[in-house]
Amino acid sequence: MAGPANPNQNIMTSEDGAKTSSTTNGINESRAQGSGLKINYTRVLTTITAVLIAIRVSSRPFKVIHSTILLEKIFNTLINSFIENKVGIAEDFLSKSLSLHLKENLTALYADRLLALAGTGGNANLQYNDLFRSDIIYWLDRKHNDIHENSFFNLMDTFVKFLNETCYTGITDYEFHYTLYEKGSFYKKHLDQFRDNDSRKYSMIMYLNDEWKIDDGGELCIHHEDRTQNISPVNGKSVFFKSSELQHEVLISNKLRMSITGWLKS
Repeated sequence: MAGPANPNQNIMTSEDGAKTSSTTNGINESRAQGSGLKINYTRVLTTITAVLIAIRVSSRPFKVIHSTILLEKIFNTLINSFIENKVGIAEDFLSKSLSLHLKENLTALYADRLLALAGTGGNANLQYNDLFRSDIIYWLDRKHNDIHENSFFNLMDTFVKFLNETCYTGITDYEFHYTLYEKGSFYKKHLDQFRDNDSRKYSMIMYLNDEWKIDDGGELCIHHEDRTQNISPVNGKSVFFKSSELQHEVLISNKLRMSITGWLKS
């Protein structure tokens, strides 16, 4: 999933960009073994308490409060599964509505032949080799002023804020592109973090494929030290892992395979 840097990156600044020490602010934190994340349990409990109070006293519609609870539940599922397995997985990270609209965007871009062959390496070392990687991409950007892309960016802003506040990750930037694998396309085993640039900290993929079957191929194959893990690209699912640690590949796809792929950066 490594690709050329987006010339129009979405720059964002976290309210908690720097790591915080429990000895100076009294926050009860614990490092999860093997994950590299510090969990701010006080922040998590505060969020839960605030939401429960809001349910009792807020004049906002219950639907808004319920959406907040559901979203943070999905975020916690993604983070907790990452801590347990080095690969976070959450179903329905993208709502069905947002997933559908983003898929429609990608389908239109593909029909208009606006997607470009993806390369490997950063801008200074960009190379193209369709024997190693044969997917095609199109960068998302707020400058497109597309309502659905902006909804996606708003979702990512919310997730990054939550991630920084609960896990002290210090993420300040991100980049995402549409990704499409045509029939017969693939991406061989690789790491996402560039050799000469370590700004990519976490990789994320959100899938846009309805009714995906095993025979359709196109699985994301994660190479752990002692095993491989195959993940089917099912609609709405999100995958999250460290860009510097896990080699992975996309197996040959037997039909059009669509996703949004990107990196959280610092």
